[in-house]
Amino acid sequence: MPKADNKKICIVVTSLGKGGAERSSGLLSQMLYDVGCDVHVVSVLNSIEFPYKGKLLNLGELKDNDDSALGRWKRLRVLKAYLKAHNFDYIIDNRTRIGFLKELVISKFIYNPKNIIYCIRSYKMANYINPKPFLAKLLYGNAYKIVCVSKAIAEDIKKTYAFKNVTTIYNSIDIPEETENYKSDHRYILFFGRLDDEVKNISLLLEGYAKSNLQRHEIKLKILGEGKDLEKLKQLVQSLNIASDVQFLGYNSNPEPIVNAALFTVLTSKYEGFPRSILESLALGTPVISVDCKSGPNEIIQNNTNSILVENHHPEQLAEAMNRLVEDKDLYLLCKQNAKSSILPFSAQNISEQWQSILK
Repeated sequence: MPKADNKKICIVVTSLGKGGAERSSGLLSQMLYDVGCDVHVVSVLNSIEFPYKGKLLNLGELKDNDDSALGRWKRLRVLKAYLKAHNFDYIIDNRTRIGFLKELVISKFIYNPKNIIYCIRSYKMANYINPKPFLAKLLYGNAYKIVCVSKAIAEDIKKTYAFKNVTTIYNSIDIPEETENYKSDHRYILFFGRLDDEVKNISLLLEGYAKSNLQRHEIKLKILGEGKDLEKLKQLVQSLNIASDVQFLGYNSNPEPIVNAALFTVLTSKYEGFPRSILESLALGTPVISVDCKSGPNEIIQNNTNSILVENHHPEQLAEAMNRLVEDKDLYLLCKQNAKSSILPFSAQNISEQWQSILK
């Protein structure tokens, strides 16, 4: 396996806080640092929460001080000077990329396409690549690589844009050896993530839970996270008459103990990229019920073996899956037994080797 040691790598991120893509960027910096790369992280926003390794250039601090047009131009000049001074072997761009003119300036005048790796981390690909093929080719066609976090994204990118520089590298996961205890006076299932109903479709989860037998089994639903739709979801809980069995826990930067103690976790998104919540749940031995959204769940879940995969947008099917995982003890134990071993292909070691292979 080619080694990427001694390479100078710059990882450009929107931020290192809150989201799964941001956490994955922090893990990528750690993986590359641990194999001997000289890693630098550039953050566009001043949100530094997740662990990372290497040197940090926090452009977000400059943005907080001056977010005028002149301030934005100054930040671009700072970035260009930083890239020139360090002469990086590769730049890995993990940002969401919106706005053709801004990206044109960055791709043509800030970056050198010969060493640029653009990452696409969501099936909502318009957040990462211009939907117009001509403009997308102008921006990204000459890049060294376009790395997609799922095979489904990679296939659609190839089909839509006919790019030849596309590859798939999944998000990685560390399998923890031990986890803190979380004490609860009742059994529960769990959603953890951003409370953005347009993406995460937590309304579907609440409707499925309301139709299930879980309340009868005295199994509660905990919702761990924060976001713009908190009040909307609380109102829906009231209208579904499940308020006594649903708990909103707020945001927690260390959700592992709560995930570990759950019977299972649930993902009901309209779309994803390669959902970290599924990997993080299985890494703790906690099975998952996930809708078969684009993209990622069906590339992780082995249906009825390590978790359950259901058709999206059907609360009745979701409720039935919940009932099965609670009432069919053999199925539950099988999924729980297979959870950790099923995600070994996504271990940091395996994913690190794939990154090293393209950073030759």
